[in-house]
Amino acid sequence: MGRTTEDIKREMTAILREMKDPRVRDSMISVVRVEVTNDLSYCSVYVSSMYGMEKSKEAVKALKNAAGFVRKELGSRLRLRHTPAPLFYATDSIEYSAGINKILNELDIPEEEEEEENEEDI
Repeated sequence: MGRTTEDIKREMTAILREMKDPRVRDSMISVVRVEVTNDLSYCSVYVSSMYGMEKSKEAVKALKNAAGFVRKELGSRLRLRHTPAPLFYATDSIEYSAGINKILNELDIPEEEEEEENEEDI
């Protein structure tokens, strides 16, 4: 099941890159996580945008409209017996992680202290 989930995530990312809808193409969205039901009837696809939650929600609307196309493409690429119906959800995880990264970069930790702490851990 884990391998199937990873295959779906990889192919879903490729399909989203090839889509021509400007709401998807211009949002710089990324597939964050994919969850597949045990019977392969549905797969939850969590997408996030570099431009924030509003762009993610806009892209999800476009993806819901194109769900049939996405499912057909997924089925032809993976050749599964039963192709799961994609359910798209917006998440702000990229924006959240960028905020954390910014906070960490703003911390003023001298390099000498970092090296001493690493040596103590060993």
